[in-house]
Amino acid sequence: MITFTYIPVVNMIWYSFTSWNGISKVQQVVGLDNYGQIFSDPTIFNVFYVSLFYVGASILQMGLALYFATILSFKTRFRNFFKGVLFFPYLINGVAIGLVFLYFFQPGGTLDLILKNFGLAQLTTQWLGNPDVANFSLAGTSVWRYTGLNFVLFLGAIQSIPAQLYEAADLDGANKWQQFRFIIMPGIKRIISLSFILAISGSLAVFEIPFIMTGGANGTATFVITTIQQAFTFRHVGLASAMAVILLLIVLIVTYVQRKLVPDDEVNIS
Repeated sequence: MITFTYIPVVNMIWYSFTSWNGISKVQQVVGLDNYGQIFSDPTIFNVFYVSLFYVGASILQMGLALYFATILSFKTRFRNFFKGVLFFPYLINGVAIGLVFLYFFQPGGTLDLILKNFGLAQLTTQWLGNPDVANFSLAGTSVWRYTGLNFVLFLGAIQSIPAQLYEAADLDGANKWQQFRFIIMPGIKRIISLSFILAISGSLAVFEIPFIMTGGANGTATFVITTIQQAFTFRHVGLASAMAVILLLIVLIVTYVQRKLVPDDEVNIS
């Protein structure tokens, strides 16, 4: 842990206060200049705006996953089949997904063809080339891929709730919505909290899909893509380290706030 985690983190923090290019033996100290540049340079600060698309997509993704996990936790026809269908996208390699949706969104591609067949040809656009919609397209692709992961987490948590609680609720005349509100939601609060932290950190660390589909062009550069470009393309290792430190701080702050708002000791379904 010390060798592969704490020492690299300490080095990263040190680099963030320098103008090191990653090659030179000289590491000139620049103080907080790198941090100031992140918040003053519009091309870099835009990554926070792009991250909002993925945060919104993550919330939608959790909502869909919770809905399907709840539905399929009850007796439903073909529920094992639907479980497989929902989880299957998460098993596909991210590069393959990027290539599939690259053709799906290309001009005259599958999405345009579907819209034309439904008489909605006026809605066709450059799904990855139009900066106004490109991030929606990429965030939608992430929702398609990662909903299955949240679905499995929620489903496992729901199925761990004692069946006696449902039986007692049925005897008391509780409907499915009341069972969801007073049994399922309190019972899976920890998993929801964990998924929320993973969603926020994942939204800031998105890389594969936008890198493959757009390379960060048309206003789609995410936090990680921009960090890598600064480190390895422009040789601004000091600036890239400062971005990595800020990303770490954001995740730690979100985790701290979440733990304060939803502490574990409040979970009680008895």
